[in-house]
Amino acid sequence: MFYRETGQFKTNYADDMAIFPIRQDRIGIAIIIAIALILPFMVSDFVLKTILLPFLALSVAVIGLNILTGYTGLISLGSAGFMGVGAYACYKLTTLFPEVNIIIWIFASGFFAAAVGVFFGLPSLRIKGLYLAVATLAAQFFLQWAFVRIPWLFNYNPSGAIEVPLRTLFGMPITGPTAELEVKYLICLGFVIGMTWLASNLVHGRIGRSWMAVRDMDIAAELMGIKLLNAKLMAFAVSSFFCGVSGALFVFLYLGGAEAGTEFAIRLSFLILFAVIIGGTGSMIGSFFGTAFIVALPTILKFGAPAIGIAITGATAEKIVLMIIGALTIYLLIVEPHGLARLWQIMKQKLRVWPFPY
Repeated sequence: MFYRETGQFKTNYADDMAIFPIRQDRIGIAIIIAIALILPFMVSDFVLKTILLPFLALSVAVIGLNILTGYTGLISLGSAGFMGVGAYACYKLTTLFPEVNIIIWIFASGFFAAAVGVFFGLPSLRIKGLYLAVATLAAQFFLQWAFVRIPWLFNYNPSGAIEVPLRTLFGMPITGPTAELEVKYLICLGFVIGMTWLASNLVHGRIGRSWMAVRDMDIAAELMGIKLLNAKLMAFAVSSFFCGVSGALFVFLYLGGAEAGTEFAIRLSFLILFAVIIGGTGSMIGSFFGTAFIVALPTILKFGAPAIGIAITGATAEKIVLMIIGALTIYLLIVEPHGLARLWQIMKQKLRVWPFPY
């Protein structure tokens, strides 16, 4: 009744290829953005710190990996390493050029991660599948080693940690210990909206169609005139760019600092990959579903279980989280490879034909 496209006629190619062709979808996105803008002023600082900020920061990385894995069909286990490249690049740029606004450096850090991603993506021209996963895993270990063993990256700090400096925007602190959580949230939200818009336009355009052709059958795509070199390296560059921006957001606007080599370990790469699988490969909204599940589940177990009388320690909750994520990943790979995004599509389709049987 409320979700119908009856009477919404498409009179040109641009309308037919629109990201949100149905008016109700556009209204829904506007409502979601409006709620997201006022949400930090309606929830506690605890919810902001433990759920909303990490959700926004990590969702950019999940979108980046989804571009590579879901839309191009290339597996990567080095997402956390590329996030670290973005974080350390932003740290160096901020300390070398303190007069430049840090928002510019957060965005620019993605280009450094993209360059590193292209370099480590070169093996994808000759190998794929498990062998490519091993190659990117080697990149993860190498980058993690570099974050610890190259003192220049952390300005020769004896502790080996990144210390986020105080930076302001229009006289208001946005990084550092005095920055308000609401301000950090709104800046992260702005980056998420902009990066999601960029990713959606890429995957719905010529570049995205070439990625999906490579994913479905690379030999056929090459016979059709798609250059595999350009398509695969572009996918690695864009994916690493998103991961680099996510890493800068993760450290500068969420953590407020980073320990030497611990924040961007292999565990984070696997969590990002699990978020892609759980949310749904090849789906923008699935990236947000998967990130929300990965971020919210530990907090719910650690603090929600004691609230209802179930005694559980932090270490036990962490192990239960890994068990649930692993079991759900295997289940979705077998039963519903398109993840939670497929359930969302089914619900929308049922709304379009309701109250008639489906």
